[in-house]
Amino acid sequence: MTILVTGSSGHLGEAIVRLLRDRGKTVVGMDINASPHTDIVGTIADRTLVKSALQDIDAIIHAATLHKPHVATHGRQEFIDTNVTGTLNLLEEAVEAGIRSMVFTSTTSVFGNALVPQPGEPAAWITEDVVPSPKNIYGITKLAAENMCQLFARKYGLRVAVLRTSRFFPEEDDRREIREAFADENAKANEFLFRRVDIEDAAEAHIAAMNRPPSAGFGLYIISATTPFSSDDLSDLRNNAPEVLRRKLPDLASEYGRRGWTMFPQIDRVYVNDKARMELGWTPKYDHRHLLQRLRQNEPVLGPMARTVGLKGYHAETFTEGPYPVD
Repeated sequence: MTILVTGSSGHLGEAIVRLLRDRGKTVVGMDINASPHTDIVGTIADRTLVKSALQDIDAIIHAATLHKPHVATHGRQEFIDTNVTGTLNLLEEAVEAGIRSMVFTSTTSVFGNALVPQPGEPAAWITEDVVPSPKNIYGITKLAAENMCQLFARKYGLRVAVLRTSRFFPEEDDRREIREAFADENAKANEFLFRRVDIEDAAEAHIAAMNRPPSAGFGLYIISATTPFSSDDLSDLRNNAPEVLRRKLPDLASEYGRRGWTMFPQIDRVYVNDKARMELGWTPKYDHRHLLQRLRQNEPVLGPMARTVGLKGYHAETFTEGPYPVD
């Protein structure tokens, strides 16, 4: 079996290629940037190149994208060229080449405005049934690409799994108020409870989806660390998240206290990964139990893969306000 991984020089794409090659799989990496994990250098917006890249390919993991860190540094047309046209090229050429399955990396950013409830309302319980409401060109183009994937699954029998990944970037938070109020490790530890996934787990989810294509032809999955919270906690999470942490995870709260850490005052959404774990057989490692173990052993919050692939960052330039401009 030969697997094409697009975006193989990026963070998630590299992680996927590393895991697959470590397991002896035959992988062809494709990316606009050269790297040790990339065999074909070029853009997925180039239809001729995509056609050539898909020769003798059995499955596609499509992780190439312009994403949130690029919103303020790249034009809207660039997002359309890569995220929409590039995905269309892959879908059409996959059908032409007789490829039967594809995994598409999407994002929880497609939920957009649905992620933040009105003042006074409980935190949002985010499952695949929540209606997307993207608020920038990144979310808009990813949602359009998702819809194309569903169209090709329905019309041409291509089996496509769409994975809406939560945040896995290793750099400091993109929100100034979080950077100023919380140590970076503290902030990331907090996020593992409701809106973060370790990049190793995200890569494993893509491999699981490739190995178990949706039986119905199309599948949509949220990929985030398993939350310790339930829907019964949503009101309290919105009003007093530290108290919920003390009540539900006293050992972790105690470890936080030892370090001088705190939970965010309130949480506005909780990502739910039940469907991905059940249908894909995905078993994410980096949950609250693993987090507590790492903290007790004085290990970094992020796992080894995240620290390895995160060294390269997203931009060649540096910015005075945050890791990247936010639109």
